[in-house]
Order: sequence, then structure tokens, then C-alpha cells
Amino acid sequence: MIQGTYYKEWSRMLGRDMEFKVYGHAGTPVLALPARGGRFYDWENNGMPDAIAPLLNEGKVQLFCADSIDAESLLAGDTAPRRRAEMQEKYFNYLTSELAPRILTLNGAKKDTLLWAVGVDTGAYQAVNCRLRRPEVFAGAIGLSGLYDVRRFLGNAADDLVLRNAPLAYLAEDGLVDKKLLAKAEENAFLLCAGQGSYEGDALADTQAMADALTDCGLPVHLEVWGSDVSHDWYWWGKELNLFAARVFG
Repeated sequence: MIQGTYYKEWSRMLGRDMEFKVYGHAGTPVLALPARGGRFYDWENNGMPDAIAPLLNEGKVQLFCADSIDAESLLAGDTAPRRRAEMQEKYFNYLTSELAPRILTLNGAKKDTLLWAVGVDTGAYQAVNCRLRRPEVFAGAIGLSGLYDVRRFLGNAADDLVLRNAPLAYLAEDGLVDKKLLAKAEENAFLLCAGQGSYEGDALADTQAMADALTDCGLPVHLEVWGSDVSHDWYWWGKELNLFAARVFG
């Protein structure tokens, strides 16, 4: 079993300590985001570092598993939509402006090194949102069984903060993301995958919609739809990660 190193560090953006774990000793730095309501240790508990153990052991990838604040943002259904959007924006800023530079420091990265982001379920949305909004920080994103239509969590995208965190909506607008910079990426800059099995209905629809939105903007995307036996769970996400990580980082 791959062993990780635990960190607990103060976030100025969020006004609290945030936890994360690091796996591997060198290689491309990859920010990993948990499923909805998840924690930083979910990746380890569900065997995800083990799924890419050769890449970690060979120093090709270093995995940084972040915590979520979903209970105060995406899943805070008892609070006003604006408040949920504000917390999601703070979380995005934490990931991209605080944790990302810290990851590069811990990685010992050379100047101008870009991160990758990978996520499952709502974590896939977070990963893709990071890549789309901060292409100068993130080289690409892998989204597994992603839920990208954030209206189900944050409400109507007419609110400016909701729109800023709603990729299916903001890709249709001009000036909200740097489409020229994004368009220069290779096809593997976005790898999206969903199955057709149990509890994958929403993720399959959202993943197809995300791929279509990227394509409509002229942005390169690689989409894979797996079979009817592929369900919405960690077992399959581990298999998908094993395949995609080897393709990108191997």
C-alpha cells in the first residue's frame, strides 16, 4: 500500500486549517479532488494511489489529495444560493492561489511547471473548473464520473458568482475564460470519462454535455464512455485513473 505524508496548514482564503496528503516523491504534480462531501483521505481509503503505484514509485507522478468544504458550498442546501456560491469561489481560490503554489514548492518543481487536476464526481467538476479558469496554472484535467451542471447545487447561473463556477454556462459566454490559451492545448488536456452502469445517469449526461461544450468552443477534449457494467464508484474510478494516468504521465 502506498504511504502518504499528511499536512495540516492554515488557509487565509478559508480562515481555517486545511488538510491534505501527498503520495510519491517526484514527477508531475497532480491535485486530486474528492467526491461530493468527501475528505482528503478518501483517495487513500479507496485505493486510488495504489491504482497508479508504478507511476508514483518511479517518480513520474506526485499526487496531492485535497480536502473539500462541500458541506458549506455545494451541499449547503439550507443556506442561500449566493452564500453557497461565495464559499465555492473561496474554495476555488484556495485550490488555485494557495494550495497550487504550495504543491509546486513541495514538489520542488522547476519554474513554469504546470499542475494537473483530477477528480471524481463533484471533484471532477472542481478539477475541470481549475483547468478552465486557470490554464496558466493547470496543464490539464481528468474528470471521472463528473457532475458538471452546478445548477443542481448552486442555483441559477444568472448570479455572477454562480456563473463564474458553472463551466457549462461560462463556456457559452465570451470573456470569462481564456479560450485562445485553452485552444492551444493537446487533446489530452481534458480527459473525461463516465460509465453507463448503476448511478451513472447524471454523470453520463453531464460528461457528454461537458465534452460537447468544450468541443463547441474549439477546445480539445478526449471523451470515453465505458460500458453498462461501469458504475458510479471508486472501484471503476481506480481502473479509469490507472489507464488515463499511464497515458498522460507514463
